[in-house]
Amino acid sequence: MLASRIASIVNICARFAWLVIALATVLTAFTGYYSIEHFSINTDVNKLISPDLPWRQRELAVDRAFPHRHERIIAVVEAPTSEKASQAAAALIDRLSLQPELFASVREPGAGPFFARNGLLFLSADEVDRATAEFARAGPLIQVLVSDPTWRGLIQALTFSLGGIQRKFYSLNEMTRPLRMFASTVEQAIAGAPASFSWRELVARKAPEPGDLRRIVEIVPLLDYGAIEPGKRATQAIRQVALDAGLASDYQAHVRLTGPIPIEDEEFSTLKENAGLNAIISLTFLLGILWLALRSPRIIASVLVTIFVGLLISAALGLAMVGSFNPISVAFAVLFVGIGVDFGIQLSVRYRAERYEIDDLRLALANAAKHAGAPLTLAAAATAAGFLSFLPTDYRGLSELGLIAGAGMIVAFLVSITLLPALLMLLNPRGEKHPIGYSFLAPVDRFMEQYRIAIIAATAVVSLGGLPLLAYLQFDFNPLHLRSSKVESIATYLDLRRDRNTGADGIDVLAKSLTDARETAERLKKLPEVDRVLTLDSFIPDDQDQKLVRIGETARTLDGALKAARRLPPSDADTIAALQRGADALIRAAGTGTGPGAEAARRLSAALTQVAKGDEALRARVQLAFVSPLETALEGLRLSLAAGPITPETIPGEVAADWVLPDGRARVEAHPKGNPDDTEVLRQFARAVLAVEPRASDGPIAVFETGNVVVRAFIQAGVLALLSIGLLLWGVLRRLTDVALTLIPLVLAGLVTLEICVLIGLKLNFANIIALPLLLGVGVAFKIYYIMAWRTGQTGLLQSALTRAVIFSAMTTATAFGSLWLSSHPGTSSMGKLLALSLVTTLAAAVLFQPVLMGPPREIRHRS
Repeated sequence: MLASRIASIVNICARFAWLVIALATVLTAFTGYYSIEHFSINTDVNKLISPDLPWRQRELAVDRAFPHRHERIIAVVEAPTSEKASQAAAALIDRLSLQPELFASVREPGAGPFFARNGLLFLSADEVDRATAEFARAGPLIQVLVSDPTWRGLIQALTFSLGGIQRKFYSLNEMTRPLRMFASTVEQAIAGAPASFSWRELVARKAPEPGDLRRIVEIVPLLDYGAIEPGKRATQAIRQVALDAGLASDYQAHVRLTGPIPIEDEEFSTLKENAGLNAIISLTFLLGILWLALRSPRIIASVLVTIFVGLLISAALGLAMVGSFNPISVAFAVLFVGIGVDFGIQLSVRYRAERYEIDDLRLALANAAKHAGAPLTLAAAATAAGFLSFLPTDYRGLSELGLIAGAGMIVAFLVSITLLPALLMLLNPRGEKHPIGYSFLAPVDRFMEQYRIAIIAATAVVSLGGLPLLAYLQFDFNPLHLRSSKVESIATYLDLRRDRNTGADGIDVLAKSLTDARETAERLKKLPEVDRVLTLDSFIPDDQDQKLVRIGETARTLDGALKAARRLPPSDADTIAALQRGADALIRAAGTGTGPGAEAARRLSAALTQVAKGDEALRARVQLAFVSPLETALEGLRLSLAAGPITPETIPGEVAADWVLPDGRARVEAHPKGNPDDTEVLRQFARAVLAVEPRASDGPIAVFETGNVVVRAFIQAGVLALLSIGLLLWGVLRRLTDVALTLIPLVLAGLVTLEICVLIGLKLNFANIIALPLLLGVGVAFKIYYIMAWRTGQTGLLQSALTRAVIFSAMTTATAFGSLWLSSHPGTSSMGKLLALSLVTTLAAAVLFQPVLMGPPREIRHRS
């Protein structure tokens, strides 16, 4: 009955070809216009997981309490010295703050007047004692530099320092490092290279850590989630401001962007990279495969037009059903082309086989529909059922993909039995002169029939014998491994997470009150997996009274030095004389010594002499390399000596707002101990925190809970797909043995795919796991074609036109999916690899194993 109805539909469409094509044209124009007008992609990845899950509700509660945490751009400003980094960050913040139409807020966490004034209080008591003692001893030098920040003052300060050698306070060798620092800066400036001296590094008496040379600027942009890259306008503005502000030229600084927004934007940029070239290559291969399968430009044109029309209709349906695509569901287009083209190929190849037997176009189409109609209908229904099985899952991105792709399979089937026959009737391809099947495979058919039991046994031994390998199947829960480490946002994030002070990989707890937050913090601090825990109390230093006494004493000692009156600037002749005095003093200090101190003194003397002999512009340029950071360092010193008591009430509102809400609720932030790149470290950290604090969310908890949701979604979808496909097959085939003969090769292909993954070291991840349910969609169609042909008594399946259609259908699917393997995006590439592997196994199971498993058709067995 089903076959005759499909044949009737095909006959009607062939008879009224012009009408069908006209209706299809109108429908295409309407759906195309609708798709263009309503097309949108919501790129907010936070909406891909159901908000009803308990851990998501905790996460959303923190997001509502502290908005914009996932809508930030982190600008990392890096410079050769700490002073230059501070100057560059301040310049960037000032410029960005002038664009409120693009940026809701711009600030440097851990900076500003509060931290500049109270920075010393956050050191240990011993560190404060050492720092203040150093400042007090440097009082005469500070006074010289404050009153005369020119070459004259710099040389005078140098002379004072060399005088300490004569008074036996220290040796020349102990001055090796500062002398080398001075010499290196002078030599760089003489050579015309960007140069800047770091007074902070000089005082610290050690090489700076990477964190000392960077500043973090936190930017909350105004986003456009209707765009593929919501933050693109903001990131472009930041880069332009950095250029206009002269960060590179004036401060030798460069800016790198990371954070949730740049990472997601660059994710889509990476996905688009070479997309045009890959599409051209894929289309070329697709045309080549269609040519090998169909051997007629008119048939190929009919199939391509049918797919195009079906794609537009599916896109419009998808937009009508879900409103906007998400980063997962937008992949329906590739799935539609890759899988939907199968229906057109199956009907067209069958038509060619019938046309060879009967050289009448309409009759050949009717016979093709009569023979292929039922298998096509069942295959389309089973494939759609497989995709629709995604609907009940908590993985919303996948659920919407299943809805759109499931509807798309029905559309692909409908256009294949309506528009395709009409187009073939209109274009009237030539008749076939040769058989369509693969007669040269007849010996293989006979071999498979003769050794059927042995082939089944060998397949069972190999596939079932490999089951222990599944114990070693790995799932990579780290989403960073799906992103390209070459893009700026990811590379910068990986750099930041190695610095424990940046706060990457933190877990949040929203406590009922500040008291509750303190109790929570104490519990978390006891965990061996936790490195540090932060609350609002973290901004209230210990031993403040003792530290403030030392700071106050130093402030009084240096008060006169820091307020010294400015001397009149020297003339150029005075500058030259000062440089020469400095050079001479260094030579006298070096004397006939041979140690590193003497060598450094002679090196600096030679550099100062060269500056003295140069022109006035050179002297000004070299002087700027010392004076510009000096002013920044002196201002920082003045502020740090003005520290005052810190209490919860004196903490600035913009700082407190990150930790305590107006209603009294407070945030606790915990950070992991160990290697942040080690997935197991983060997993143990997340488990340990949840064990003592079930309210925890974000960071590694979100990562692993998302992983659990994704894995659970695919297991749930896989089970539902098998059940729904099994019930559908039972409803049509009415034999449990036939249902089993269809599903066993499908399950076998899945097992072999996973076993090969273990052997080649291919890990499952959030991206490539989508290949497994796709295997059901593609594989079940192939299996249905063979079971239906077998039930009609067809033999020699390997040499039949059916195998030709299946092979070329698989090749077109591989072409559509294969371009993913070429992607520079690691997640997409891994998905392409697993899709290719699963396609090979399901094709082998359909073409080589299922005919053997089925054996001779029932009629033949009964006759024998």
